[in-house]
Amino acid sequence: MRIPFIAGNWKMFKTNKEALEFAEEFKKLYQDTDVKTAICAPFTQLETLKKAFAGTCIGVGAQNMHFEDEGAFTGEISLPMLKEIGVDYCIIGHSERRQYFAETDETVNLKLKKLLNESDIVPILCVGENLEQREAGKESEIVENQIKADLDGLSADKVARMVIAYEPIWAIGTGKTASAEQAGEMCALIRRVLEKLYDEDVCDQVTIQYGGSVKPENATEIMNMGEVDGALVGGASLKPDKFMGIINF
Repeated sequence: MRIPFIAGNWKMFKTNKEALEFAEEFKKLYQDTDVKTAICAPFTQLETLKKAFAGTCIGVGAQNMHFEDEGAFTGEISLPMLKEIGVDYCIIGHSERRQYFAETDETVNLKLKKLLNESDIVPILCVGENLEQREAGKESEIVENQIKADLDGLSADKVARMVIAYEPIWAIGTGKTASAEQAGEMCALIRRVLEKLYDEDVCDQVTIQYGGSVKPENATEIMNMGEVDGALVGGASLKPDKFMGIINF
């Protein structure tokens, strides 16, 4: 039985002070639940959040990572740096990384191999089509090809502990949301692709989230779709009460 997993993605928001204020307020609202919860924050806030959430079930994740341990990669963060902080998750291949920072399926694959082969940090792999691809009816082809390329060379036991987030690019930060049926269909497609690439046991273990303008108002309908195991939440995760509203779907 897969446990529902709601993760917040703060993107480039909040200072350390604001992150700590959020954590203190969120802990007052948070109650032990059968829903896994995490906040994926900017690098400067990770250590602050790990300390603030110590002793709770609230996980902390990074938003990106380089595939080399060290080197002349100005502005990048390595796996050893994340392991030293003790983060629980790391988002890999978010559409904004792909769109604005030249992330490719090749670099996504290298990062996944690094994380899964050399740490216990759980990757949250993001896949999804843009509006042009959706309108052309190519969403299934696009997402399947992304998954095949991103997971190339990864063994079944490694893939089984991953999280995959279906994030239609046209629904990220736009206020548009895929219908619950669309979200369910694409999460089901991802599971079929995993079964084809690996086996039924692997596809049954992977947590598959939906991401794209998830709010307290639509979380229940989305989460009630059979193949949707959770949500990767953007703007609504910046407010403790809104984020808690989604966790309590």
